[in-house]
Amino acid sequence: MSMTQVYQWCSCIKDGRTSLQDEPRSGRPNTANNDWNTARVDELIKVDRRVKLNEISLKLDIPKTNIYDIVHDQLGYCKVSARWAPKILSEEHKRKRVEISQILLHRCQQEGDETVDVGPGGDHRTRNKLLEHFITGDET
Repeated sequence: MSMTQVYQWCSCIKDGRTSLQDEPRSGRPNTANNDWNTARVDELIKVDRRVKLNEISLKLDIPKTNIYDIVHDQLGYCKVSARWAPKILSEEHKRKRVEISQILLHRCQQEGDETVDVGPGGDHRTRNKLLEHFITGDET
């Protein structure tokens, strides 16, 4: 920060300014993050979940940093397996997870969750039969 700028701040503080934020100004806003651009970005992502930020930036002629803010901060998307996906689960996703968990619990109660295998050399090992069929992971 230059000394001139320090003197300007000192003068503003002496005049009674208490906020460090810029005061509202007339004219064109300095950002492209408005509702219209947000809707256009959301539409492009819904059409092609594999679209890249650079492609969106070129199509809409908006700087990539603004596109990043719109996609991550305003729309709440994150990249999952090279696709844009909402960070928060919808009510439908939550309901599906509960249904699947109940089905698996019922299946585990019916079939039992352990089986005995005879390993090499005749040793007995127990393992979870149901868990052999699952691949787990986080959405992100």
